[in-house]
Amino acid sequence: MAELTVAAGVARGLMEVAVSRGANRDALAQRAAIDVSVLDDQDKRVPFASYVALMRAGKELCNDPALALHYAEEIDLSEVSIVGLLGHASATMLDAFAQLNRYGQLVVEVEVEGVAVADRFQLLPSKGELWLVDNRKRPNDCPELTEATFARMVCGTRRFGDTPFVKALHVTHADPGYRAEYERIFRAPVVFGSDRNAMLIDAAWLSHRIALVPRYVFGILSEHAQTLLKKLENSKSTRGRVECILMPVLHTGSASMDLVAGQMGLSRQTLFRKLKAEETTFEKVLDELRHALAQHYLSGKKVSVNETTYLVGFSDPAAFSRAFKRWTGFSPRDARQAFNSATD
Repeated sequence: MAELTVAAGVARGLMEVAVSRGANRDALAQRAAIDVSVLDDQDKRVPFASYVALMRAGKELCNDPALALHYAEEIDLSEVSIVGLLGHASATMLDAFAQLNRYGQLVVEVEVEGVAVADRFQLLPSKGELWLVDNRKRPNDCPELTEATFARMVCGTRRFGDTPFVKALHVTHADPGYRAEYERIFRAPVVFGSDRNAMLIDAAWLSHRIALVPRYVFGILSEHAQTLLKKLENSKSTRGRVECILMPVLHTGSASMDLVAGQMGLSRQTLFRKLKAEETTFEKVLDELRHALAQHYLSGKKVSVNETTYLVGFSDPAAFSRAFKRWTGFSPRDARQAFNSATD
């Protein structure tokens, strides 16, 4: 499986909390092998292994074994991820829960047990009770993630009212030695060494209204989150990685298989095999990317046909015109005129 990642904003938030509790920033970055400049853009990605290393370095350097709980208590998800902002723009807690499942991979990528990734968190009724279950695979490899996930859910709900959200907490990992902090934060009975990671919740919370920001903002945030999710999904395929490398160099006219293979740390032949396994070729990926970008540029009103020619990597307008007609059956100028007429 491709390397799992975490949103850079999530790693940045953890680093800030650790620093505020006495850890040295440079030491944290070195121990976690994280380039701190990456953390400036919260939508970028950090390897999950680096996040775990950061968490454990932080626990040691600020002498706080319960750092994951304290991080979740101090930093709301809306401060480090677009998913948290979507939650604030949701109409109800149930809606926010749906967004968490839909876009949860943007916060932290995980493997799940027995269900689709989009069903990582499940609401399971049982004997008149309602349990929120985390289906993360091998949770005891990183119990800190379980701690932070559940603590953030519980602490986040407290800003909406005084009714307790959680009635009981079950976790699969052993008692880490700071049960008192669990009880202080969750304010509910805690069972360690359980057969699942789950919270018994008050079902009344699901219909509790949120809408901390205007509803129209939800559409804007949702569109951005969908773009980020697609980018993340694409980055896991060889084709997606090739497209990400091609995008910033396409306009230079220097896009080549050798260039891309070199940036991916692969030989030309290995890249060929990987693309073949995905039933495509470098030439096809390049051609389809040019096609998609050409249509994108021409559908606007700010880029001319000649400018589009060079933006998608053609040095000769006639060659671009032939390619565009092969893609669409129309000339670039006719297509641009049709796009503009449709939006006037």
